[in-house]
Amino acid sequence: MAFGADNIDDGEIAHFEDHAADWWQAKGPLKALHDINPLRLGYIQTRCGIPGKTFLDVGCGGGILAEALAAAGGVVTGIDVAPSALASARAHMRQRGLDIEYRRMTVEAMARGGKRRFDAVTCVELLEHVPRPASIVRACAAVVKPGGDVFFATVNRTWTAYVLVLLAAERLLKIVRKGTHTYRRLVRPAELSAWAVAAGLTVCDISGFIYLPFAGRAWLSRFDKMNYLVHLKK
Repeated sequence: MAFGADNIDDGEIAHFEDHAADWWQAKGPLKALHDINPLRLGYIQTRCGIPGKTFLDVGCGGGILAEALAAAGGVVTGIDVAPSALASARAHMRQRGLDIEYRRMTVEAMARGGKRRFDAVTCVELLEHVPRPASIVRACAAVVKPGGDVFFATVNRTWTAYVLVLLAAERLLKIVRKGTHTYRRLVRPAELSAWAVAAGLTVCDISGFIYLPFAGRAWLSRFDKMNYLVHLKK
């Protein structure tokens, strides 16, 4: 399978570079990522297990999920293209005494290399920020071992998400920084499923989840019109 140019939006990178000092402020601008991280970790643990497995965390940012996977016994590699995010990830990793390999690269570049394969690949809150999300899905499928697991978390392209995620969360409640999401880039489960099947993956589960920001709680739900998680198998 051939992979083209790296799948990067400079505007999106600049947006997240502005979060350089925010990644590990649990009550700061990225509070939502910290609040939902236990849910994501539990979903991965339940569906494939973590201890002793090799993980690639695609679009790892400041390492919130990567650290949780490593602390749970995973052997973790995190990749991202934002230098300040990776610097924050490395600094916090050292503070906690964890061993995570962080690299500045895209998953397409890793797939082009064709050498490394992982037991599981995670890609959370990234598909809605790239020009060609199907390319991310194909590359994730290429770097996971046969029989391995791939996990995505993203936002559905519905009017419910538009009202509650883009308008309410970003503009009214200011839970998420304004401009974080663009409606046309949100991804419907059917689209993600089609890209996954075309890449040789089997859809095992699609679960929505509900997040209550003021309570700092999130739980799985059949309601997938906003945020949702996907488990795929190669």
